[in-house]
Amino acid sequence: MIGFVAWTEEKAPRRAEELAVLRMRFLGVSLRRRQNTPAAVLRRRAASAAKKLQKLGITRAVFPENFSYEAVFVKHGVSPVEVMPLYRSLAGEWLRAEIAAKGLSGAATAAVCGNRLTGELVRAVTELCLRYRYVLLDVPDGGEELARQLRREFGVSLILRPNAGQLAAAEAVLLFAPRPELRSTVVLALYDGAELPENVTLTLPALEDQLPSGCRRDQLFAALCGAGVLRAAQIEIKVD
Repeated sequence: MIGFVAWTEEKAPRRAEELAVLRMRFLGVSLRRRQNTPAAVLRRRAASAAKKLQKLGITRAVFPENFSYEAVFVKHGVSPVEVMPLYRSLAGEWLRAEIAAKGLSGAATAAVCGNRLTGELVRAVTELCLRYRYVLLDVPDGGEELARQLRREFGVSLILRPNAGQLAAAEAVLLFAPRPELRSTVVLALYDGAELPENVTLTLPALEDQLPSGCRRDQLFAALCGAGVLRAAQIEIKVD
């Protein structure tokens, strides 16, 4: 089970309590916080809540937005739900939203860069090929079979191992591995350890009234998708 950490202005329950979000069960702990509660007190409450989850064998949790005490939970073996797999599953739609926000043409050239062909990378390349006329794939090896499959099944072309000039000319880039030399108009970093986006809003248009408020949406959606309760295609992504 995954933990769910929330703020409350009321007295926090002494024990962790189960809650359900879209039929998925979480084990929730609350931290009491009022307007003038000192940071030292909040840190102690965070440590107490983390110990509760730790004793129950919880190793991952969804945290509140702009939460300053994740490190306290990590110290006690409770880490945030990993969100990068979610962003990778949303890569094509995220790129589309970024391109629209930047006012680029729908005919923009897109590039995908990685160190190897993974299932997530292949899905992203396939989606982009169905949406954009020119898609570049920059991986050290492989890709020929994928290119043949895309041409055979969809009649689209994939440009393999583009040169530096072609990559530099791409308006939009998905990075499954670091490429610090690229300075395209839209660059989305999807590799582990990359900085998370601050200009992205995730929503579930048909289910908003069933979602708890105040939590990290990407962590919540990543947990729901990981459990099979939610599909990435149901998530709407908006760019500020």
